[in-house]
This record gives sequence, C-alpha cells and structure tokens, in this order.
Amino acid sequence: MEKQPHVLIVEDEKKLASLLADYLNLSNFETSCLHDGPSVEPWLDENKADVILLDLMLPGKSGLDICKSIRTTSQVPILMVTAKVEEVDRLIGLEIGADDYICKPFSPKEVVARVKAVLRRANPQTKSLLPFELDTHRLVMSIGQQSIALTAVEFEMMVLLSSEPGRIFSREQLMTTCYSDHRIVSDRTIDSHIKKLRKKIAVIGNQDWIQSVYGVGYKLDVDAV
Repeated sequence: MEKQPHVLIVEDEKKLASLLADYLNLSNFETSCLHDGPSVEPWLDENKADVILLDLMLPGKSGLDICKSIRTTSQVPILMVTAKVEEVDRLIGLEIGADDYICKPFSPKEVVARVKAVLRRANPQTKSLLPFELDTHRLVMSIGQQSIALTAVEFEMMVLLSSEPGRIFSREQLMTTCYSDHRIVSDRTIDSHIKKLRKKIAVIGNQDWIQSVYGVGYKLDVDAV
C-alpha cells in the first residue's frame, strides 16, 4: 500500500490545528500537530514531513524564522498560514522559501486543496501521470491548451478523485469533502454534480474519465476513453 503523505501542522490555536488535522485525515493524509515555534526543528530532526503548514505568529519563534532555518537544509514544501495580509508580509514569506501563502480566515477544504496542489508541484513525476491540471486559485481545469471553469463543488470533487486515480470514492466521501458546512445532501445531488462535471470534461477533452461504480460511488480512470 502506498504511504500516505505526512502533513506537519504548526499552529498555536489547538482547536484550529485539530480541525485541519481532521479534514486532512479525511483526505488520506497523515498529520502531526505542534503548537509552538521552538519544537518544530527538533521534531523535524526525528521525523519526516511531506508538507508543513506553518503559522506565522507562534510562541517562542516566528514562522518566518522557522521557514528560513528549514530552508538551509530542506526543500520540504511549506505553506505559510497567517492573519496578516499586508503585501510586504506576503513577499517576505515567499522570498525566504515558502511555497504558498494562506490567509485567515480560510475554509479547511481550501487548505486541503492547497496542500494537494503543493504536493503535485513538488512531485512532477506524480503530476505527469495526470493528463490535466487543476488551478486551485482560479478553480480552472486545463487539458492541453484548453481550460474550463469549475464550480467550487465540482473542483473539490475533481481534486478528491484525482488524489488517487483508480480508487473508488463513495458518495458520502464526496459529500464530506465538498460540503464543509456538513449540510444534508442527497445522493441525487452528488450524481447531478458528477454529471455536469463529466459534460465539462467532454467539452474540452472529449474524455469520460469519471467512472461510476454501481452501488458504490465514483472513480477517476484516466485510461478510459
């Protein structure tokens, strides 16, 4: 079985860290949580993270200082998380080696999508297996030179399905991923979203990659024609 990517969450708000961990776990990530700055580098000396969610304001040592220190020895993807939205902070964070920037408040599903996007960029050999690209900032799917805008729900579905091509995801898993407010959604609603998503893919790629598995759910089959 393929090893699940490990996300290190460095966030001093423990409830927020736990919420992010729950959403990432539902999307098949392993997670660890730290709540202060000085504990990060000793943890990394003993453990491996595939992605780091790093809060900017931490007790003991700032996220910027931690990011700068990590970059002297590692290129692990780092997503800075902050409530400070001034452009200077954004530029400083990226200049010292951060791979992305997430501003509070945010939805947990946005964080999951950003983590997946960073992993795809960090592992081009994985990305190359998929004949399309997903732009998390514009909610756009591209196949070759053609692209089409997706709704937020359609985009989240595509992110989940493409996270593990060939794996069957139940309608319940799709609901949990796409509706962060836990609203009650019927199977028929999910089927309707999938139908519209299939039509959009057919328009730009003439492909039928999303396959239904009777009585179970849906899977992404990029070898299907």
